[in-house]
Amino acid sequence: VVLAGVLYVWASSLAEGNTDGNLALYAFSGEDAQGSPGADGTDNLIMLTMDQGSDINWAAVSVKLTIDGAAPVTCDNPGVEGTGVCALVEFGNTDDQLWSVGDGVTVVENGQNLCGGSCSIDVTITDTREGTTIDRTNGVVAE
Repeated sequence: VVLAGVLYVWASSLAEGNTDGNLALYAFSGEDAQGSPGADGTDNLIMLTMDQGSDINWAAVSVKLTIDGAAPVTCDNPGVEGTGVCALVEFGNTDDQLWSVGDGVTVVENGQNLCGGSCSIDVTITDTREGTTIDRTNGVVAE
């Protein structure tokens, strides 16, 4: 009984030390977007939806794609007119600057042909302020 109590206290302090009180669990899902990828460089590729997690400001999010095992590319966030080869177009509640549960994005090509037919896309979503990966969604097929 004493050993169980000591182990409980040790495990609790270890868990508390690792989370620093800011444990955030995220879950995202991915699926094929509308339309079939072609060679024009403006295709809708996939849709990503936040299924679980805390609201996160778009200013603190980075979305990287790896398409068919190629080098990762970073997409422009919603509302950003950047130079990324892909862009995120938000759906759901678009009246705020947050990615919330139920909200999502359509990943679109931004002038460069990333997927000329069926392709497999791995997605890494990073919280840039914390410097942590909050989700990896692998093998989403765009077709």
